[in-house]
Amino acid sequence: MIEALILVIFPFCMVYAAVSDMITMTIANRVSVLLVATFLIVAPLTGMPLAVIGMHVLAAAAVLCVTFTLFAFGTMGGGDAKLLAATALWMGFGMPLAEYMVVGAVWGGTLTLLILYYRNSPISDVTGNFLLLRKFADRRVGIPYGIALGAAGLMVFPSSPMGAWAMQSLTK
Repeated sequence: MIEALILVIFPFCMVYAAVSDMITMTIANRVSVLLVATFLIVAPLTGMPLAVIGMHVLAAAAVLCVTFTLFAFGTMGGGDAKLLAATALWMGFGMPLAEYMVVGAVWGGTLTLLILYYRNSPISDVTGNFLLLRKFADRRVGIPYGIALGAAGLMVFPSSPMGAWAMQSLTK
């Protein structure tokens, strides 16, 4: 049961955040709240020591401080900042968090270049009314970075402490 929660909630939240950001340019607070609540409920049930849980919370707090500073300067959306922090809670300090940040940056940079290219191409005038491409074509809005964060989260999740625990638990 715990494995199912871990293997369903985190990926669902990543996909939901990506699709929501693609369509509406927002990531609902409930996504981050669900990630945080699920981690805080499930982590002790996996046998994760309280000190390790505390380090995960510290990682999330550190990421939240950095991302909200970026938000305050207008370089990042609030939903992106909260999603990054909630995801950092699941990753904890260490290689999974570093990998998530690097993969997210690579996906984000690639997404940004592709969207800028698309916005300046004649095809955006033709396809810009399609629901999934509407925000991509709109030159007045930013980049839906939740897509990159969701993709990075899905890629790194299997090596995260919770993802690895769930997979190992299922193979026993």
